[in-house]
Amino acid sequence: MFRPLLKPMVFLACLLPLGWLLWGFQADRLGANPIDEIADATGEWTLRLLLLTLAATPLKRLSGWAWPLRLRRMLGLFAFFYALLHLSTYLWLDQFFDWPEIGADILKRPFITVGMLAFALLLPLAATSNRAAVRRLGRNWKRLHRLAYLAPALGVLHYWWLVKADVLAPLVYGTLLTLLLAARLVHATGGRRPPAAARSRPPGAEAEPARR
Repeated sequence: MFRPLLKPMVFLACLLPLGWLLWGFQADRLGANPIDEIADATGEWTLRLLLLTLAATPLKRLSGWAWPLRLRRMLGLFAFFYALLHLSTYLWLDQFFDWPEIGADILKRPFITVGMLAFALLLPLAATSNRAAVRRLGRNWKRLHRLAYLAPALGVLHYWWLVKADVLAPLVYGTLLTLLLAARLVHATGGRRPPAAARSRPPGAEAEPARR
């Protein structure tokens, strides 16, 4: 019944954080430092959406529902969208496109270095998220999109180094990411276990020939 409305509803839900930020900025409700508030909010929503993207496959395996996979690409693109807003906030509102200062910042401050690297990993993922890229890259598409595991890990590290002392939020995101990656690892290794008969056979014993 709700299947035709699912994607439009999720699309609108993903725009709500942006709408809240725009309203807060217009109404002067973002506190004493609105630039920091915008940077923090867009960065956190990038991580949340990346984790939701990674959660789609485990959720489908656990529940049998197919709809999480249909939302995965949209969630991934919105994660890139918020990452782009996060980066733009730093480049434009914080640094005013002062490229020498930005370059020095990247080299001098590790959390900036890691954040830039995480964004660089998201670029090819967003660029190859369409069906044409899937067909063109073939098996290499899956290899490339394994970067989806590394990018949020770097994002968590970026967040951890940014906050320094108050690490509760990045710790929560890091724990969720670890659980999601562990679920994928268990599924990948579980599918390679030998059959039960082979596991119970003594070492060195040969299989009994089939009877005719």
